[in-house]
Amino acid sequence: MNTQRLLMWSLMLVAAAGWTPSVLDAVANAAPPQSLTAIPLVFDTWVPGPCSPNGQPQGHCPPGDLFRVRLVSVADGLRSPRNVAFTPDGRILIAELAGRVRLVRGDVLLPEPLMGWPVAGIEAGALQAAIVHPQFATNGSVYLYYVKNRADKMTTLALARARLEGTALSDVREIFVADAWVQGGPIAGRAAFGPDGMIYLTVNDHDPNNANENESVRIFAQHLDSDVGKVLRIRDDGAIPADNPFVGRSNANPQVFTYGHRNLTDFAWHPTTGELWATEIGPMGGDEINILRPGHNYGWPFVSLGKLYNKKDLSQQHWYREGMEMPFMHWTPSISPSTLTWYTGDKLAPWRGHLFVGALNGQTLQRVAFDQPAPQAERRDSLFMSLGRRWRHVVQGPDGYLYALTEKRTLGTTDPNDATSGGVYRIEPAN
Repeated sequence: MNTQRLLMWSLMLVAAAGWTPSVLDAVANAAPPQSLTAIPLVFDTWVPGPCSPNGQPQGHCPPGDLFRVRLVSVADGLRSPRNVAFTPDGRILIAELAGRVRLVRGDVLLPEPLMGWPVAGIEAGALQAAIVHPQFATNGSVYLYYVKNRADKMTTLALARARLEGTALSDVREIFVADAWVQGGPIAGRAAFGPDGMIYLTVNDHDPNNANENESVRIFAQHLDSDVGKVLRIRDDGAIPADNPFVGRSNANPQVFTYGHRNLTDFAWHPTTGELWATEIGPMGGDEINILRPGHNYGWPFVSLGKLYNKKDLSQQHWYREGMEMPFMHWTPSISPSTLTWYTGDKLAPWRGHLFVGALNGQTLQRVAFDQPAPQAERRDSLFMSLGRRWRHVVQGPDGYLYALTEKRTLGTTDPNDATSGGVYRIEPAN
């Protein structure tokens, strides 16, 4: 409800209550209400996690302990944001799909994007990610992951390295181009630094034939001499690590780390085991969390727990095939998992060790607690559903809080404000 309509309703209510003209004048001349994005949003959650959606008893499963949290707006008015990244001093970089890099400093979003991007000659299209080098404090390096266009309308994904100096990017150089040129189809990717100092990149299958059995594009996810449908692993200068699983193998791209993916959306390294976990969006159902192991095959387009958009199975043996990895977790119907992070901080202590999965279609942030008391060892708690937001990226900040990049659905809507509905929330305890 906008300010004018809110004021009209207020006047009608006080008039119906018989208030005097002086009171009505005071209401009419009052300051406008505070922006909704500036009002902390408080939610009740239960820990270690409910066995029922609202945290109440279910069978022999006791309710969790109440843990109240709030969402505090850090930035709003973003246009189709895709990821957030932190510098060591707490500044936040935000990649907007249209090709802009925004900067938040001291919880204030600077009004103008960073200068220096895009750069002429790189043929950059949609910006997928902006990430920060682990040694940023000494080298000032950031990386931009983007769709790269070609004159024949073919597209792929590419990575550029730059220096962040104040509010500008300098010395921008393209250091890697994925071998994934395809004409048509949705294209998206995520970039992240691993604990080993290497850069991990996702390349989706960008298949224009999602609704039918034509697998002429998505089949490249199984071809090791193509980067389509892969996770790639490169060094911070764009070179290939010598210990990649397919280095030295004929008819295989040395940058390939894992293969057989449809649309892998985010990475999270397990804080204890060091395993690489990843979210992946399936077709109609069959969304997944996989544990990625070097050189392993994750099945697409032969194996999926979902169906094609024409409601047909992918193949006659789509549930399981020898030599292809099964997901660790899955969802049907689809929630479109878009982000994944382990919480290891102390500011949200009851959530320490829990896994957070952000969803687009599900419009929720799912908290997953493992190794919980009987009778339900794994507990999934769907948080913040009443907001009606798409959860694009959730990360733990240097200050120990969780930060969430969200937006409203923009396709097919008539509200012009939806286009700039992107925002960043900080998740804090509500004491």
